[in-house]
Amino acid sequence: MAEHPSFTLAGLLAVGGTIGYVKGRSVPSLVAGVGLGASYAYAGYLIKQNRDYGTELALGNSAVLLASAVPRIIKTRARAPVPLVLGTVGVLSTYYYQKKVREFRYGV
Repeated sequence: MAEHPSFTLAGLLAVGGTIGYVKGRSVPSLVAGVGLGASYAYAGYLIKQNRDYGTELALGNSAVLLASAVPRIIKTRARAPVPLVLGTVGVLSTYYYQKKVREFRYGV
């Protein structure tokens, strides 16, 4: 069940990066969205196949998503919706996957 958020985030990030490129010709948005989306998709695949390091990869992706959103939130003084949504999703997914990593490792 832990693979569903990874696959959802993979799709949303890839679409969001593509939209950022189409609307503003932002190559960094395209590269980051598609790259992080592909990494989330691979993490979802690993989790679904019950292979090692899927949840750890998803946790790392979530931390990267959160870390990339924080400077944008600060720069826009929390007035732009896209950085706020990315930050919120980053916080929620980081919390979710750190909980899953702890469950799998320590049985907590």
